[in-house]
Amino acid sequence: QVQLVESGGGLVQAGDSLRLSCATSGLASSSSTSRAWFRQAPGKERQFVAAVWRNTGIVYYTDSVKGRFTASRDASKNTVDLQMDRLKPEDTAVYYCAAGFPILSSVRNDYGYRYWGQGTQVTVSS
Repeated sequence: QVQLVESGGGLVQAGDSLRLSCATSGLASSSSTSRAWFRQAPGKERQFVAAVWRNTGIVYYTDSVKGRFTASRDASKNTVDLQMDRLKPEDTAVYYCAAGFPILSSVRNDYGYRYWGQGTQVTVSS
C-alpha cells in the first residue's frame, strides 16, 4: 500500500519560511518516480507548485514561486521536500504532495500523478 504523508505546515507571517516534507512508503525511491507539490486555496482549484522529474531530478516550478521555493528529493530516505522562503499571504493553501509517472508535457497537471498525500495547511498572515 502506497502512502504519502506531508508534514511541516503551519501558521507564519509574511516573509517567513517553512519547510514541507513528504515521506513515502510502499513506493519505489523518489528518484524513480516523479514527485510534485500542489496546493489548493479555499474556493480555488488545485494548483501546481513544483515537480521533481524522475531520474534526472530536474525541478519545475510555477512562475509565482520561482526564486522563493525550492523542491528537493532525498532518494535514500524516499522523501521530497519543499523549502518555502519569503512567504506571501497568497501562498496560503493546503499543500499536497503527489507521486506518479506523468509524461513530461503533463508534469504540471494533477491527472498525471496517481498517489496523493492528505495535505498540510500553510497559512501566511500579512
